[in-house]
Amino acid sequence: MFRRLEAIKTVAEIEKQYRKTKARVWKKIIEELQKPRRKRIEVNLNKLSKLGKKFKGKILVVPGKVLGEGEIDGKISVAALSFSKAAEEKIKGKGKVFSLKEILNKKPSQLVVVK
Repeated sequence: MFRRLEAIKTVAEIEKQYRKTKARVWKKIIEELQKPRRKRIEVNLNKLSKLGKKFKGKILVVPGKVLGEGEIDGKISVAALSFSKAAEEKIKGKGKVFSLKEILNKKPSQLVVVK
């Protein structure tokens, strides 16, 4: 129940940011977060590692859960609704971990939505 309320509050804050900036990245995140929980994306570290190489210096935004399968090759920054413990530890070893609320003040050009 708590996670569901937290997700609803997060969506509301992102919607405020979207209305303020009209940046499409916020709209994409909102659309993904409004899906039922069982249909939200889950991303392994292998995929994030590949995307981190492609989008250096950007924050990878996962509107779902990051799972700990795989390894991180380089330095990455990841924002997500939730992280498994293993994923969070591995990312913190080589990069940065953000909640979705923490990236609300970032420029939309710094963000890449992972699907």
